[in-house]
Amino acid sequence: MSSSLSPALVLQTSQLDTLLNQANILLVFIGSEEAFREAHIPGSQHIKPSELVCGVAPAAGKIADTDDLAFLFSRIGLNDDSIVIAYDDEGGGWAGRLIWTLDVIGHHHYHYIDGGLVAWLGEGRETESGFSKNNLKDATEQPSVQINIDSALIVSAEKIIESLSNDEFIVWDARSPQEYNGEKILAARGGHIPGAENINWLDLMDRNNFLRLKPLPVIQTMLSDKNLTSDKTIVTHCQSHHRSGLTYLVGKIIGLNIKAYDGSWSEWGNLTNTPIDNPAN
Repeated sequence: MSSSLSPALVLQTSQLDTLLNQANILLVFIGSEEAFREAHIPGSQHIKPSELVCGVAPAAGKIADTDDLAFLFSRIGLNDDSIVIAYDDEGGGWAGRLIWTLDVIGHHHYHYIDGGLVAWLGEGRETESGFSKNNLKDATEQPSVQINIDSALIVSAEKIIESLSNDEFIVWDARSPQEYNGEKILAARGGHIPGAENINWLDLMDRNNFLRLKPLPVIQTMLSDKNLTSDKTIVTHCQSHHRSGLTYLVGKIIGLNIKAYDGSWSEWGNLTNTPIDNPAN
């Protein structure tokens, strides 16, 4: 158990017992329909990962449009008083992506369940299956949530290019070392953004503790070793801003000035004017 993680943002499974019956708690699982149908924390709403992204190639991971987000958050019952408790079944990527999305729309009342469904099931806690009425609302219903996007938290490729010579700016690449080094290419071009530091999102998880985050001092050392520190503006990305959902979340836990490039490598690697370092060449 990582008791040193920020209590303001991270919850352990045992802490949910006193929260689940509160009226303003909105428990949200982000993952596949199959996983949700099989087992989830009682009272959870469900979000499919595809509902958080635009789905338009090549940068399919960019944020969904405001109309789609308005319907999504209306469907799950979000309102100004909601305290969202986000979790997934993969160690925090999609939960972090949801938290980033909430930040972008100006909703800052949320927590992350450390270890998510993996920890919940691993500890033999109570679950329910199937779907609730809210999860099956018809798409023709009028959205009750109004969406405003705070573009300050969404970094464009152009802004990154402008900032590369700034010593107070740094990119956190959350992909695998093979993608970072250009050995594995998932776009027209492989490699990484010049000056970017690579910490694989998977290296933040403790596989021996139900995919909970590693202890905070360990993570802080990992970040400091890569110059990912609080005196810098940090922009994180992966291939589609899914894996970097976790690195964004960790940045918030640590207290970093962190933003996200939702175009990620699927955009950067397919543009013709973006600078790239490729050690594999």
